[in-house]
Amino acid sequence: MLAIGSDHGGFVLKQAIMKHLTERGIAYKDYGTYTEESCDYPDYGRAVALAVAGGECEQGIIICGTGIGISITANKVPGIRAALCGDCFSAEATRQHNDANILALGARVVGEGLALKIVDTFLDTPFSNDERHIRRISKIEG
Repeated sequence: MLAIGSDHGGFVLKQAIMKHLTERGIAYKDYGTYTEESCDYPDYGRAVALAVAGGECEQGIIICGTGIGISITANKVPGIRAALCGDCFSAEATRQHNDANILALGARVVGEGLALKIVDTFLDTPFSNDERHIRRISKIEG
């Protein structure tokens, strides 16, 4: 199960991503927001992060206008490695090297077509399980 959430700035892109996930047969839970009415990104970034950290969902996708604020929020939750990606190479590398468990996107930064490619890359790329990456992740976790 995948957790997904956005603020008002990411709402339209979140709708497109959820449609794409459905077409791919990927189950998800929407943690809001449910309208384009102005709201606070930390509420939704934290909800997704808690779902992933708590084991309710395996991975997450979070979206705000830039992806910056919502990724900072998610990364405050222990066990979360949220990566803001604006290209497919970064999405692939963060899964392979960092075992990132949440993808953050900026709806005002990337278009829908690129965002869907980034989502696919993130979801389809496994962690490398390389000893050096495991060592580095353990240093991140403290």
